[in-house]
Amino acid sequence: MATESDPPGNGSIEQLLRVLENIDLQDIDPEALREAEFEQTQWVLDELVGKTIAKASMEDTRIVIETGDGNRYFFYGFMGSGHRP
Repeated sequence: MATESDPPGNGSIEQLLRVLENIDLQDIDPEALREAEFEQTQWVLDELVGKTIAKASMEDTRIVIETGDGNRYFFYGFMGSGHRP
């Protein structure tokens, strides 16, 4: 996060774009991303135990779950079907 005392470009969108330009997408392991998404999703689902789902909707890029207490949970990413070995 940039602060007033940070030098220009430190923690900025420009710095992020420079980092992203240097990423080789072939170095990214899709299975590792799926596993990380699964673990995060499982954590969120565990948090929903005992809560009432008031509303659920599917948008273009995410699934939104709203609980009876007004909290909203968003699910993104590798949401395909499949099974774990």
